[in-house]
Amino acid sequence: MQYRSDKNKDPISLIGYGCMRFTRKGSSIDFEKAEKEVMRAYELGVNYYDTAYTYPGSEECLGKILDKNNIREKVKVATKLPQYMVKNASQIDKYFDEELKRLRTDYIDYYLMHLFTDIKNWENLVNLGIIDWIEKKKAAGAIKNLGFSYHGDTEMFIKILNSYDWDFCQIQYNYVDEHTQAGRRGLEAANAKGIPVIIMEPLRGGKLVNLLPEDAKKLIKNNPRNWSSAEWGLRWLWNQPEVTCVLSGMNSVEMVEENVRIASEVKAGELTEEDFAVYEDIKKIIGEKEKVGCTGCAYCMPCPKGVDIPGTFACYNKMYSESKSEGRFEYARNIGMRAVPGFVTQCIECGACEKHCPQHIEIRKKLKEADRALRPLPYKAGIAIFRKMTIR
Repeated sequence: MQYRSDKNKDPISLIGYGCMRFTRKGSSIDFEKAEKEVMRAYELGVNYYDTAYTYPGSEECLGKILDKNNIREKVKVATKLPQYMVKNASQIDKYFDEELKRLRTDYIDYYLMHLFTDIKNWENLVNLGIIDWIEKKKAAGAIKNLGFSYHGDTEMFIKILNSYDWDFCQIQYNYVDEHTQAGRRGLEAANAKGIPVIIMEPLRGGKLVNLLPEDAKKLIKNNPRNWSSAEWGLRWLWNQPEVTCVLSGMNSVEMVEENVRIASEVKAGELTEEDFAVYEDIKKIIGEKEKVGCTGCAYCMPCPKGVDIPGTFACYNKMYSESKSEGRFEYARNIGMRAVPGFVTQCIECGACEKHCPQHIEIRKKLKEADRALRPLPYKAGIAIFRKMTIR
């Protein structure tokens, strides 16, 4: 494993463990499976583990793993204050104390203000006394490093970056999102201030692997580099020395071992002009195929009427990245066959989802488009008949 340094010159592994996507068994996280994967990552040198208050069961699971295996002091834990849920000063302590309890610890190595999209998010916290609160927590050793995670445009990112003496930040960044959200300019602005940058959505929620168009998959398969789709994505990030750590939602031991292998081999600046030409070709193919730029982060959820927004968009995109029949079948099976289906027709157009979407998608408009494509009349009839036969 290779490491890059945080603001205090402490080492952070190039690959970080993103705990949002722990495998679920029924309604809860599959603890035994998650434990095997986390412990294998630890054995191979991964020392950065990222979770959040709003990732269902994630903090509890990570805390239990670290406590059971007596490795809390040997790793770095990152979690996040759900600032969008904070209405008064007392709630800051409420959420923080609950996170400490879930994680079975008395300190957080890297604490983030979660999901900033506008400087007003930070200003609201400042008005509630967050700066004094941070200083006290740092003095007591309860918070080691303070940062923020971001989904917004570049200009606003830079405003937030300059609004406080941050220890680190976290941005969505990959070869498709190079110039959206904080983007390369935001990455370089943070680096210029000596602020480490943690990368989330390096593969766009797996879209740059499993949901790549077939033409892009063939392009990668036939390239003499012999890298997988995931490896192309990760190497693009680590090629940039400004990137401190890349989070990966690893949910198999094989994935852990493969990602660590790559992180142990890469060198900043190693990509060639020929390599960059491949990325441009892939982006061109993706742009021709993709219908909705949804990463599946689920910040739009839960929908008050039960619409499965990310699930719908995933199926919609699958119609064009794979085949129409595959997308429609998955929609009918995964969304239409639930006891309470997550159909788009349940939408009342309240717009709550759009306020939380990191990608700024026109969700209501795109949902209507998706529903028309996913449920033409024969499929609507088929789903209705099958539901009547199987749903009790």
